[in-house]
Amino acid sequence: MNLFARLEARAAQGKPLRVGLIGAGKFGSMYLSQVPRTPGIHLVGIADLQPARARAALENVGWSTERLDTGSLEQAARNGRTAIIEDSMALIASPFIDIIIDATGHPGAGIAHVLACCEHKKHIIMVNVEADALAGPLLKRKADAAGIVYSLAYGDQPALICEMVDWARAAGFEVIAAGKGTKYLPAYHASTPDTVWQHYGLTAEDAKAGGMNAQMFNSFLDGTKSAIEMAAVANATGLAAPRGLAFPSVGVDDLARVLKPREDGGILAHRGQVEVISSLERDSRPVFRDLRWGVYVTFAAGSNYVERCFREYGLVTDPSGKYSSMYKPFHLIGLELGISVASIGLRGESTGAPVCWHGDVVATAKRDLAPGEMLDGEGGFTVYGKLLPADESLRAGGLPLGLAHGLKVTRAVKAGATVGWADVAFSEDALPVRFRREMEATFAEELGLNLKAAKVA
Repeated sequence: MNLFARLEARAAQGKPLRVGLIGAGKFGSMYLSQVPRTPGIHLVGIADLQPARARAALENVGWSTERLDTGSLEQAARNGRTAIIEDSMALIASPFIDIIIDATGHPGAGIAHVLACCEHKKHIIMVNVEADALAGPLLKRKADAAGIVYSLAYGDQPALICEMVDWARAAGFEVIAAGKGTKYLPAYHASTPDTVWQHYGLTAEDAKAGGMNAQMFNSFLDGTKSAIEMAAVANATGLAAPRGLAFPSVGVDDLARVLKPREDGGILAHRGQVEVISSLERDSRPVFRDLRWGVYVTFAAGSNYVERCFREYGLVTDPSGKYSSMYKPFHLIGLELGISVASIGLRGESTGAPVCWHGDVVATAKRDLAPGEMLDGEGGFTVYGKLLPADESLRAGGLPLGLAHGLKVTRAVKAGATVGWADVAFSEDALPVRFRREMEATFAEELGLNLKAAKVA
């Protein structure tokens, strides 16, 4: 409730929070647009493999050239400007930066960045939810051991959902379900970069003219991004991960009626789980008062007295009056990221971080895959991501979606089947593989599993 006042105080003291940004894409650009308007923040440096892109991003959001420094990070830190460099590791190692933002979206890079932050004692904000879904629970443990804060990014839906879950629990409510809205139909799981634009009502030419990336947009459409984000939420809240998201067609007025346990007339297999709702009916009609851009939580009254309070104060409930909900209709992506920066820098608190390993995202074949084919990862032609309970993923030897790029298929996989470690050729020496294997071994014992008995190559 007092972050802005404390930021103003830091500005008055001449002690701004010193921030470094890795990746000047869309999310990073949205944050850059807010930095000049936020007191108490000094963006010391931006690391991007294409410095020209970073400069173009700054120009696009209205930064003046007077705010940029062509010299070193040290020079930028001393004169209150921002330096642009290519080397993300140099940004992390700089003694003039305290908080790192990873906005790359690359799982392997995210792992390397967190480990470097552990080494150099820098707090890290993971816009890179892809890395969090792949290895977040172990990354968080490494961060804790190093004495740094590891945080999901406020403005992205996972952190906003975590905030709503925390609100409900801190107010004394049992959380029944939590999640977000999206545009979904079952056929979208087979969508590829060649078919994606028709589902958005665009032509490939229109999309190209707008600089839109087909594979990135397809990762939202084919269900992969939803699975990734719900894995992050399950792991950060302790809520259960279902065996595949159901994507029920639900409007905001029916959240409590539908997202409650099956024994009470709802659809949930677990009392306390994540779920994503669709803004489309299964016949493609729009859902009335949909939540496509927002997040929600459903919760139980817990007593007759609270049920009466629900009625007295006009809450929308299920017919029994035992369940109600809250929702936020929109999320503002990078425009809200400053909340994470302020929370970490002023309070030493994350805006969501893994506390367990409940959810995992496994590569699932979009079509029949033949030996010799190459997997092309998130939003591509070969696989989509499916949410599974972590223990089930481990038992099946499922290949994490975050590693399903550039690997050769070694044996046939049927459409709709889980792609396993045993179905692909991979190098155990690659950092993302090595780190993920370490996480599997670390958590297997806690989950009561014997990996030697599981289907792991």
